[in-house]
Amino acid sequence: MAYNDLFIRACKRQEVERIPVWYMRQAGRYDPDYRKIKEKYSLLEICRQPELAAEITMMPVRKLGVDAAILYSDIMNPVASLGVEFDIVKNIGPVIEHPLRTAADIDRLKPIDVESDLSHILETISILDRELDVPLITFAGAPFTIASYLIEGRPSKSYIRTKSMMYGEPELWFKLMDKLGDMVIAYLRAHVKSGGKAFQLFDSWVGTLAPKDFEKYVLPTITRIFAELHDLDVPKIYFPGVSSGELLGSLIHIEADCIGLDWRVSIQEGRRRTADRYTMQGNLDPYVLTAPMEIIKQQAKEIIDEGIESPGFIFNLGHGLFPEASIDKLKELTEFVHSYSEEAIVRKAILNTK
Repeated sequence: MAYNDLFIRACKRQEVERIPVWYMRQAGRYDPDYRKIKEKYSLLEICRQPELAAEITMMPVRKLGVDAAILYSDIMNPVASLGVEFDIVKNIGPVIEHPLRTAADIDRLKPIDVESDLSHILETISILDRELDVPLITFAGAPFTIASYLIEGRPSKSYIRTKSMMYGEPELWFKLMDKLGDMVIAYLRAHVKSGGKAFQLFDSWVGTLAPKDFEKYVLPTITRIFAELHDLDVPKIYFPGVSSGELLGSLIHIEADCIGLDWRVSIQEGRRRTADRYTMQGNLDPYVLTAPMEIIKQQAKEIIDEGIESPGFIFNLGHGLFPEASIDKLKELTEFVHSYSEEAIVRKAILNTK
């Protein structure tokens, strides 16, 4: 089968015959076959088995017909190499045995050793590089989002300890940002060396910050990450997570190719706020998938119509898939994005020639 490079071309803002589509958390609990695997293995146990992790990564490509795979992994995996003990607890998320609260805690963090400590993840990427006929997206958690787990000890709604360190102990905060930035750079560089064809930096919770605080306490590290990975000839995506629309104007100088949007900001507005510098990715509200199919298609159509107004658009959700999502609806949505966007692109080309 021919290699499908639609996603790569869209990231580079090149001409495409139809809009590429993939879904965050597309290898996950909405799939009955995946749920059966999870009855036997935990997420972290799966990650330590490259053949199994690769198979799960490929499942949505085969079942849904998406135009890119995303590595089956977790944003917490690389922190194990720093010497942080954690678990992924059902119905909670990452739980840190000893949260980072003091200078001594942060000083104890080791430099990441990807080759030695995370070789199972690199092996998974190598397998997928051989097996896939679509690009493999790898990923890392961005420093703020990872720091929020490390400091709070588990998922938080207030981020009170995280913000207390950020505002009250800025030197300590920036030391942690530097260490996590180094971790992300080494981790993603190893991914590309092993065969990753693109990467996404997930900053799921940075939307909790005011723009001025994002610019002061977080953006310098994000800027450094993309600058130091600029030499890698793969598409680079920054997803600033949910409720991050007010941060978009701060991103116009990062050396990324694509910005992911949540559903609160339209594709058109996302382009405006980022000075039309990037491919836009998004941004259907995941919970629209609970609606009848005609509603799902209508909302997808509106997003696609905005997406094709300018070069560079990838259809996705505004956040990750949820367990109750229908695999049949997802397959039908994928087919609709492909068929409708192909027709819309042809219509647009005809109008432009008149």
